Amino acid sequence: MVKKKKRLKKGILFLLVIILTAGIAGGYYITTRHNDIEEYNVDGLSIQHQFLTVNPYSRSGKNLPRIKGIVVHYTANPGSTAQNNRNYFENLKDKHTTSVSSHFIIGLKGEIIQCIPLNEIAYASNNRNKDTISIECCHPDKSGKFNDETYQSLQKLVQALMSTYHLDKNDIIRHYDVTGKSCPKYFVDYPKEWEKFLNSL
Repeated sequence: MVKKKKRLKKGILFLLVIILTAGIAGGYYITTRHNDIEEYNVDGLSIQHQFLTVNPYSRSGKNLPRIKGIVVHYTANPGSTAQNNRNYFENLKDKHTTSVSSHFIIGLKGEIIQCIPLNEIAYASNNRNKDTISIECCHPDKSGKFNDETYQSLQKLVQALMSTYHLDKNDIIRHYDVTGKSCPKYFVDYPKEWEKFLNSL
């Protein structure tokens, strides 16, 4: 029974890895489609492809030649949803106010929106844009602490990406570790909680 559970867990993780990397190969494993949004459900983890329009302010289309790490961020916008933040990135093509985006946004219900294909850079992590995947996380209040749903989806997504790109926990960093910015705030304010997260991967 234990061996069966282990095989099932490995199989689920493998399927998730295939889904995450499908955008690079140009093929998609679609489980549902609505309003032109491709959505995948694997082991309770929902991933939607809502790629941004190519534009100079949020999706340059520039190639991401190598992936050496994953950068965790928080939205700094308490109570906002993954969809709110994705739409903000998309609207930058018209507003031209700043240049910012991320590969993934994790919402308050644990849902995940992918905004940028994994073979393109996102505007999230300053000088590490060139070799990292970025994940923005929504949070319910100004403390920046992720709720359980967001936290669990972050764990699963990071684990799948680590497996895909042969990374270890030392390759998982905060935006703070790149620039000194207080992002993600809760994990900067409470570094032991960040270590706890890394040790859970």
